[in-house]
Amino acid sequence: MFKVTFQFENGSETVGYALEGESLLDVAKKMNVAIDAPCNGNAACGKCRVKLVGGDLDTKKTSHISDEEFAQGWRLACVSKINADVEVLVPDIASAYRSRMKVADLSSAEEIQIFEKTKTDMAEAGISFCNDLEVVAIQMEEPSLDDTMPDNERLIWAVEAACGVSKVKLTFVVLKKLAETLRNASFAVKCVIRKAQADKVEVLDIYPAADDVKVCGLAVDIGTTTVSALIIDMLTGEILAKGSSGNGQIRYGADVINRIIEQQKEGGRKKLQDAIIKETLNPMIHQMCGSIGISPRQIYRASIAGNTTMNHLLLGVDADPVRMEPFIPTFFETDSVFARDLGLHLYEHARVIMAPNIGSYVGGDITAGTLSSTIWNKEEMSLFIDLGTNGELVFGNSEFMMSCACSAGPAFEGGDISCGMRATDGAIEACVIDKDTMEPTFSIIGDEGQKAVGLCGSGIIDVISELFRCGIISPKGKFIREGARVRHDQYGMGSFVLEFKENAASVKDIEITEVDIDSFIRAKGAIFSAIRVMLQSLDFDVSMIDHVYVAGGIGSGINMRNAVSIGMFPDIDMEKFTYIGNSSLSGAYAILLSNEAEAKVSEVAHNMTYLELSNEPTYMDEFVASCFLPHTDAGLFPTVTMK
Repeated sequence: MFKVTFQFENGSETVGYALEGESLLDVAKKMNVAIDAPCNGNAACGKCRVKLVGGDLDTKKTSHISDEEFAQGWRLACVSKINADVEVLVPDIASAYRSRMKVADLSSAEEIQIFEKTKTDMAEAGISFCNDLEVVAIQMEEPSLDDTMPDNERLIWAVEAACGVSKVKLTFVVLKKLAETLRNASFAVKCVIRKAQADKVEVLDIYPAADDVKVCGLAVDIGTTTVSALIIDMLTGEILAKGSSGNGQIRYGADVINRIIEQQKEGGRKKLQDAIIKETLNPMIHQMCGSIGISPRQIYRASIAGNTTMNHLLLGVDADPVRMEPFIPTFFETDSVFARDLGLHLYEHARVIMAPNIGSYVGGDITAGTLSSTIWNKEEMSLFIDLGTNGELVFGNSEFMMSCACSAGPAFEGGDISCGMRATDGAIEACVIDKDTMEPTFSIIGDEGQKAVGLCGSGIIDVISELFRCGIISPKGKFIREGARVRHDQYGMGSFVLEFKENAASVKDIEITEVDIDSFIRAKGAIFSAIRVMLQSLDFDVSMIDHVYVAGGIGSGINMRNAVSIGMFPDIDMEKFTYIGNSSLSGAYAILLSNEAEAKVSEVAHNMTYLELSNEPTYMDEFVASCFLPHTDAGLFPTVTMK
């Protein structure tokens, strides 16, 4: 056995032991050390960089670590095997999905306007934002020798009278704290209730009458790469806190297939479930609750929108049938999940609403997003596109809707890109390149003075579009101009330096390579070919699209013109495009706050036809044709100048 010490940039460390020959990445997983490994240890992404500071490692040399960096001690954890006691430094960038967990500032209108717009749009569609949670004040007579009614019956009778119902149920939570609360409050209390039916009330909690009772809800979007959440006042609809984090499961692979394979290993299902609940959701919940001064047990309901695989892994349900033909998941809908079942740090009887899935690769995140877009209430032909690790599409109007999913890979969220990252502090989210000097100008997420760490999805779109516009890369994504920022490695592979390491918050230059560009071209090709095939299956073409709603947390917004110029979106009028942000979270917000929205999302799911692209004979031909800038058929992009 050898001693393994992981050091972190904040000065802390974790110590454990490993057998000879174990990979450093596997040891990190066992010790619950957060190291980003989107490729699940295949040495393909180069994200699991650590620095050897003591001892020795048996490390295979890869192209991700230069000779200079190797001499400085940099190693990839996935190709480094234990052969002695060792100490390594895990830089923040390698553990970014955890170290950059944050609570957003809700003081600006921009932070909440998209959720207010969701409420407005859905109200116009006839959805009322009311739910069945309430607080009622109850005053009871104190017991005496002449009135020996037990506390539970006394409360039940009082609630029946106050609410005008004939049936009242007390939860075990109420029963446990009933005697003390009643006597400390002189039998004047406030009850958190749920109107289960017209004549039935469930008492969820009890407080002294003098307390300021908060009845909160939690809305969550579980993305394959990123998790976002809101805490909402269920009585007023006010957004109290917003948080985001990387999905802790990412160290088991950037895509759902790798994670499904991982969960098939011994203990894998528990590891994947713990990664999302214990390492991601519960810390976010405590951080958000701390920021607004409430207890997590004051969250009485939760709604979750995630893709089909994420939903299975969250519940600890075997997800393997999702990836195996005939692609049958364990569930599309379920109404039997409570916080206590999952170990979520909420009120223990909190109901967890799962946005319904409609296929193996079109899940609750898309039904929730479709709900918030309200395309189900419009006569115009709308195309809804959600850009994430998978690309999901919905096309239709108030009369019909069709959906499909394509395997775009994690490029839109920074995965499979050497300098890629999610849209958080330090991410380049927009870029312009001077055509003559080839000097880039970019904007970075974060406070003034924030240095660049990497590229998020919207930044990648801009950079590739600008490289193409300036004639720096060819339609195949190969570098065809030379300059101070264009370099070639020993294998002749080209790259473009966006920021040199001395000016960046990174251990190396921030650059985009031909491999990165090729990965992104395949991702954008998957999106455009999916659009084409779905429209063709309905005997439509792009000219019949009245509006395009683009969703996904890939940045503060997408430059639609740039997305068209690289052939990701159809070449139609720019005014037809609208970026609607994280529509999955907006939908989860609506489902949480409105009983009518919860019913409507189920209706939307049942009315949506799922198209399996793998069964469409033309899809592969369309995909191959789309893997070009902007496309092999120039006639599809008449407004784009071909290089």
